[in-house]
Amino acid sequence: MLTIDPEQVERESTLSSPAELATFLQDTVGQKLTAFMAGLNDPKVVGRWATGKNAPQFENEQRLRYGYRIVRLLANAYDASTAKAWLFGTNSRLGDKAPVMLLREATEPETLGMVFLTARAFAGAAE
Repeated sequence: MLTIDPEQVERESTLSSPAELATFLQDTVGQKLTAFMAGLNDPKVVGRWATGKNAPQFENEQRLRYGYRIVRLLANAYDASTAKAWLFGTNSRLGDKAPVMLLREATEPETLGMVFLTARAFAGAAE
C-alpha cells in the first residue's frame, strides 16, 4: 500500500542535505548500492557524505537525490528488499535496462526523471 505522497518524497529529496540522503540510503539499501547508484567506485565515500565530512559533486548529488526518491517510494510501498530487487531488475519501461545502471550513468536530468516516474508507477501498483 502506497502511504506516502510522491510529492512529499520530492520535497524531502530537495530539502534534505546530502548527508541526510546518504544516511537514509546507506541504512536502507546499503553503502555499496548507494555508492554504485551515485556513480562512485569507492563505497567509503558514501560514509563520508553521511557524516558530512565530504560533499558530493553536482552529478553525484543529483543521482543521490533521485536515488532517495526512488528508494523511499519503493521501500514505503513494499520494503527495502523489493526496492533493491527493482533497482537491479531489467525494466521494459526503461528499454530493458536496470534502473540502477541508468541512475549510475545518468548525465541528463531527463534520464533521472524517467527512472523516478517508472518507480512511481511501480509503487502506485502497490495501492
